[in-house]
Amino acid sequence: MRAWRVHELGEPRDVLKLDEVPDPVAGPGQLLVKVRATALNFPDVLICRGQYQVRPPLPFTPGVELCGDVVALGEGASGWSVGDRVIATPAPPHGGLADYVTVNANEVIPAPESLDDAQAASFHIAYQTGWFGLHRRAGLAEGETLLVHAAAGGVGSAAVQLGKAAGATVIGVVGGARKAEVAKQLGADLVIDRKQEDVIATVKEFTGGRGVDVVYDPVGGESFRASTKVIAFEGRIVIVGFASGEIPSAAMNHALVKNYSLLGLHWGLYTHKDPASVRQASLELAALAEEGLVDPLVGERLPLAEAPAGLQRLADGDSVGRVVVTFD
Repeated sequence: MRAWRVHELGEPRDVLKLDEVPDPVAGPGQLLVKVRATALNFPDVLICRGQYQVRPPLPFTPGVELCGDVVALGEGASGWSVGDRVIATPAPPHGGLADYVTVNANEVIPAPESLDDAQAASFHIAYQTGWFGLHRRAGLAEGETLLVHAAAGGVGSAAVQLGKAAGATVIGVVGGARKAEVAKQLGADLVIDRKQEDVIATVKEFTGGRGVDVVYDPVGGESFRASTKVIAFEGRIVIVGFASGEIPSAAMNHALVKNYSLLGLHWGLYTHKDPASVRQASLELAALAEEGLVDPLVGERLPLAEAPAGLQRLADGDSVGRVVVTFD
């Protein structure tokens, strides 16, 4: 089968090589899945660079999120049938940028019928992360104000939709006019182009000086520093990631004086420490998808040959929504 593999660490465009490798075989408790589409995620960029918390041995195949068809069941695998269309999150070193992949049967979920293959491939990680960040960690309530950084990106666009579905007023912060238009189409009540506007002043004016109740931050760096200036009394800042490349240092005296909370979110821990909560969230998210309240934004659908270029655009911050590799 075909598989994009990293033989040395570096930028995706430089280190990904398309190899012919043996087809995998489903082991005990596993499913063999024929990949329909693989959504690219920022962790795929980091793993290529050797900057992710998981560092698989070389060579390895990136791709942590996919939609595909079950083609075989390993010994002891149950609950699924050949032909089922599923969403899966394969673990390194055998990721989804390949024709076939093996996954643990108990970590697979059905692909919602309302979503096509590219949307289904984009559905699990971003929306699970958004769900746990906004509801489990921040306790976002109807009528509150939510600020989402990188609102036109894969993770941010999901948070905008989930915030609106929860009845919140949503402020989206983006970088550039094209991304601003996308955030408006997603339903953000206010869109701020940080390249053209003062984020802090604009938020304070929009909220009458009160600030925002919840911040969803997958960026870090200057975005985090701005968040601390606009967070309201008893507000919550959810730290999702550091796409800016800068991990900021929090001034804890500032959190004390303003009475706000800093909440870390590593969604992957829930898959191991509380898998029942992940399954419950997937049911609630699927219901939102069926109702049309969430709709994964796929900015690019690429053939397998263009996977390195698409992943590099994601790395460089030049993508809108999700970048998805489709298989024919």
